[in-house]
Amino acid sequence: MSGSAGFDRHITIFSDQGRLYQVEYAFKAITAANITSISLLGKDCGVVISQKKVPDRLLDASSVSYIFQLSPEVGCVATGNIADARAAVARARGEAAEFAYKYGYEMPCDVLAKRLANLNQVYTQRAYMRPLGVALTLVSLDFERGPLLYKTDPAGYFVGSKATAAGPKQQEALNYLEKKLKNKQYAPGTWEEVVELGITALSNVLSVDFKRTEIEVGVVGGGEGKLAGFRKLTEDEIEERLQAIAEKD
Repeated sequence: MSGSAGFDRHITIFSDQGRLYQVEYAFKAITAANITSISLLGKDCGVVISQKKVPDRLLDASSVSYIFQLSPEVGCVATGNIADARAAVARARGEAAEFAYKYGYEMPCDVLAKRLANLNQVYTQRAYMRPLGVALTLVSLDFERGPLLYKTDPAGYFVGSKATAAGPKQQEALNYLEKKLKNKQYAPGTWEEVVELGITALSNVLSVDFKRTEIEVGVVGGGEGKLAGFRKLTEDEIEERLQAIAEKD
C-alpha cells in the first residue's frame, strides 16, 4: 500500500495515522475474491444469497459452495478467501456444538457472531496469526426475537442488520437494498418473495441474468417443518424463483 512506509511489515504495529495495514489488506482479500453476496430478513424468515463461480469445468460443482450450515438453526454465507472461509466455518461449528453441549440449547446467532468477532479481533493482535480474509454473514430464526442477521469482518467488528451485503459490489448492493427497504423493518412477503427480492437485487447490481447454477441461496424460517431450520435451496427450487422473477418482468 502506498504511503505505508514499512508499517505494513508487522500486524501488531499501528502506523503514525493510527491504521493497521495488514487488517486493511484482509478487507482487500474479501474484494479480490470477486464474489458478491446479499443477505436480508423477512417477517418470519432470513435469506442469504451468493454468487457461485466454478473456476474449472473438471471440478465437481456440488463441492464449490459459499453457504454453510453452522448449527440446526444458524447458517452463514462466507464472502472472500474460500480457504479462510472454511477455517472460520469449522471454528464456528465447533463453538456452536460446544455451546449446545455445555448449556443444553443451540447457540443463538448473535452470541455466535460475537464469539467469532472476538476471535477475529485477537487475530489483529498476535504476530503469530493473521486476519482471515473473509466476511461471515450469519442468519437464524430465534424463537424469542424472530429472524436475526449478523455480519462479522476481519477487524473483529460485528453488527446486526435487516439487510446487508459483502464483496466488490457491496456499496451498490447496500444502496439498492436501502431504496427497496426504505422505512420498512424487513422485506415484505413470504420467504419465496424475499428470495426473489434478494436475487433481483444481486442481478441488478451485477447486471447479470443468473442461471440456476450461478447462484446459491440459503433460507431459514418461513414455514413449518423442514423450513423451520436453515437449509440450502436445491437448483430446482432456485429455478422456480428465477422463473417467478421472469414472469414478473
